[in-house]
Formats: sequence, C-alpha cells, structure tokens
Amino acid sequence: MSTFPIVRMRRTRQSEQLRSLVRETHLNVDQLIYPLFIAEDLSEPREISAMPGIMQWPLEALGREIERIVALGIPAVLLFGIPSTKDEVGSQAYAEQGIIQRAIQRIKAVAPQLVVMTDVCLCEYTSHGHCGVIHHGTVQNDESLELLARMALSHVEAGADLVAPSDMMDGRVGAIRRVLDERGFSAIPIMAYSAKYASGFYGPFREAAGSAPQFGDRRSYQMDPANVREALREIDLDIAEGADIVMVKPALAYLDVIRQVRDHCHLPLAAYNVSGEFSMIKAAAQHGWIDEQRIVMEVLTGIRRAGADMIITYFAPDVASWLK
Repeated sequence: MSTFPIVRMRRTRQSEQLRSLVRETHLNVDQLIYPLFIAEDLSEPREISAMPGIMQWPLEALGREIERIVALGIPAVLLFGIPSTKDEVGSQAYAEQGIIQRAIQRIKAVAPQLVVMTDVCLCEYTSHGHCGVIHHGTVQNDESLELLARMALSHVEAGADLVAPSDMMDGRVGAIRRVLDERGFSAIPIMAYSAKYASGFYGPFREAAGSAPQFGDRRSYQMDPANVREALREIDLDIAEGADIVMVKPALAYLDVIRQVRDHCHLPLAAYNVSGEFSMIKAAAQHGWIDEQRIVMEVLTGIRRAGADMIITYFAPDVASWLK
C-alpha cells in the first residue's frame, strides 16, 4: 500500500539549513592530511606540471608553506622526499642529514603543533626506483626490511610524529615497530599503507616524487586491483604487527574496499585521494567541464561516507578554505 502523500521525502530538503540538520556524513578540516614534496636540489618552489597548483618545495621556502597550512587549520602533513643523489640501496632515505630529516626539523621549528607524518619507502631514493633492495632483477623482501626500519627510525629521531610505511614489503610494520620500541619510541604510531593497490592512478605522482621504476613495475608487491579479500588479510596482518592506523590507497575506485575494511576492523582508517584522482578533476575543471569545488566536495564526502576517518588529499588547502 502506498504511503504517499503522508510520507514526502522532499520535506527535509527544502533549505540548506534543513539539509544540514539531517546530513548523515560530515566533512571537516580535522579529517584532512596534506601531502608535501620536499626537494633537495631546488632554490625556488617548482610546480608539478601534471598536478596544477601542487609544488615541489625547497627547504628554504618550506616555512611559509607550513605557515599557510597551519593558518588554514589543516592538522597534519605527509612528507615525501626528493634527494639530490640516489643509489642502489637508497642511502639518503635514512641519512641523518637527509632531505626529509632536515624538513621535519624545519617544520617543527615553525609549527610544533602540526602533526608531521612521513612516508617510509625507498622508491624516491633508489637509483632503480623500486621500493626495496634489488638482486637479480627482483625486489628482495627481507633484505629491504632493515633499511625501511632504519628510515623510519631516522624520521622519528628527527622529530616525526608518525611514520607511514608504503613499500608493501611483507613484515615491514613489525620490523619498524620492533626498532622503534627498542630505541625508546614505543609511543610513536604507525599508519600502514595496508591495502595499497598497483594502480594507474599513481601516474602524476611519479613526476612529483621522481620515483618511476627504471625497469618492470610494482605488481609483484603492490596489490592486484581485482582483489578485496586479500585487502582484509593485509589489514589483519598489519594490525597483528602493530599498526595503529590502516589505509586504503587509492580511494575513488576503491570505495568498496574502504567500506569492507571499515566493517572488518575498528582501527582508525585512512584513505589516500591520490594524484591521478586529483589531476583528472583539475583537468576537467580547467576545461570548464565540471564545477571543481562541487566535485571535490562530493568526492571527499563519498570517501568519508564509505568509511574513511581521515583523507590524505592534495585538495586539503582548497577544502579547508571552502569549509571556513
């Protein structure tokens, strides 16, 4: 039997005030993490051609960008380093005076309250562009763990508040947790890139971070985009090894994975709104095909609605200004 006209769903949609009162999913600046690219061989900020408005930052200019981020109310940044020299084992990733180690110190001097997260992966620091040690043309899992743990420890010693391993080596969360605990950093959380897929959406990031593999691809260690049960296994393993926050990456084509992970575990859940997702929206907006602000807010709200507690996004400054 029809309930019309007694039930009229449009009644609570008549004004923005009513729509706001009944809104189920909320997006606010406290949920945003802004990625930053810090480059060692720059004297001036350089725009990334595939990511309009996103820069590679030299250390000398980093302070003013941090001040802008803090003024917008963004609570956290995620750092990626671009060293001036690379080698087979990514030694600049764990050098005491490496680019990220110095960047952390600069940021903390300007804004000690800002949460500084660091990406832990060797790909930006190795001459071959892969995320671990290479022998006989293959990434060596267990040999890479020691270097990743050294990298994480060096970031924490420099003042990082949280480390985020993204390499997808088996056992890396446990290796990092053990080293941090042994060195007196048991209070430092780990945000694991737990379900990181081998995705075509990373294309613009390769330019931003200078991290394209020099041979082959990363499908032997990043996840197959067709799999979701495997993602839940990865989540469980990282939790067992000591992860404090888990992540799904990318976000937009993996909303179903975010939802299943949210239903599967109770840890805080991050989602990475990656470079390709950013660049597609920017390109369409520049052609006048879409309303950029409306689309961005819709996309990020969708990621939240799927179950993410926090979103890593290059749109963070724009969204922070729109939400004010």
